[in-house]
Amino acid sequence: MSDIGKLLWYLVFYCLFQTLQTCFHVPYSALTMFISTDQKERDSATAYRMTVEVLGTVLGTAIQGQIVGGADAPCIHDSGINASISTIDVNTTQYNPNTSISQLKGAYMMAAGVIGGVYILCTIILFAGVQETQEPSNRKAQKAYSFWKGLKLVMSHGPYVKLIIGFLFTSLAFMLLEGNYALYCSYTLGFPNDFQNILLVIMLSATLTIPLWQWFLTRFGKKSAVYVGISSAVPFLILNVLVQRNLVVAYIVSFASGMSVAAAFLLPWSMLPDVIDDFKLKNPESVGHEAIFYSFYVFFTKFASGVSLGISTLSLDFAGYQTRGCTQPDAVHLTLKMLVAPSPIFLIILGLIIFKLYPIDEDIRMKNRKALEDLRDNGQDTDTDSNELCSIA
Repeated sequence: MSDIGKLLWYLVFYCLFQTLQTCFHVPYSALTMFISTDQKERDSATAYRMTVEVLGTVLGTAIQGQIVGGADAPCIHDSGINASISTIDVNTTQYNPNTSISQLKGAYMMAAGVIGGVYILCTIILFAGVQETQEPSNRKAQKAYSFWKGLKLVMSHGPYVKLIIGFLFTSLAFMLLEGNYALYCSYTLGFPNDFQNILLVIMLSATLTIPLWQWFLTRFGKKSAVYVGISSAVPFLILNVLVQRNLVVAYIVSFASGMSVAAAFLLPWSMLPDVIDDFKLKNPESVGHEAIFYSFYVFFTKFASGVSLGISTLSLDFAGYQTRGCTQPDAVHLTLKMLVAPSPIFLIILGLIIFKLYPIDEDIRMKNRKALEDLRDNGQDTDTDSNELCSIA
């Protein structure tokens, strides 16, 4: 198969994979709105969901790192791709490039099989173990709009627009950090054998601290938790750039970054049900827009991932990054520093400024909760009266 044919093959199947993943992710995340009508229960469910989701990321990182790491190809000393065999750092004279590529391919296939098996098992558990609940309010006075009219209503809702824009910038900040931190640890900090453990520390820290942020948001409010949680990464990112080639500092920064990653994972998703409640109160005649709210959240997550990948790839390519190189030019080190500290810090600050405009604070959230409970109680009373009339008839 030609190179263009391989490119088209991988492009089509990668797009198909992302499409199928989205078809799972949107209803899975929107399911939060259908398992309970109580705000506390939904917040608790979101915390459990994000804890297990990050734990799954830890599991995937561990599986991928342990299986693929043992078959990783050696680096190349020369800056050219077509370097001779004598320029390859393998600590042995018996290196066969074809054998190494074959082993690496087998390792990736094995890791993909294990992770795919875990994915299927979790999907079966989700399908068999989660019970949806019906909205108890009176739906006779409500009507379902077309998708495009519902989309127009959703995207004209001010709190939602501010939330997803702030979510976009903070997500882009942490994706830039996570996407380039492995290269930064390997080349700029000089820890090529430790970056897998450093990434594992980040995700473990995120898993362990999600319950902490759940307690914090219930005690001090969600907007306060957003500001404290996400901004806490800024001083440690600055420290990571200022202190060079210190493994202890790298692990400390990784743990602190994991705490902020936990806040970035949990808090925007925890705020989304509050926006939907506010939308229901302002549009009482409409129904069935939860999937639209969650689908755009998923879209902006993937959009931030794509933008992060594009920025990183173009920046490193412009700086002269050498794939599998043992060393990199000074321009690459400078670019990596910019991608793991100044750029994320700028995006975090921008996202927090937008979150400042987010209007749903704790007082408004509690008022919305009380108003929705009253509507549900009235709806239940109306349904009860209708059933009694039907029984009498």
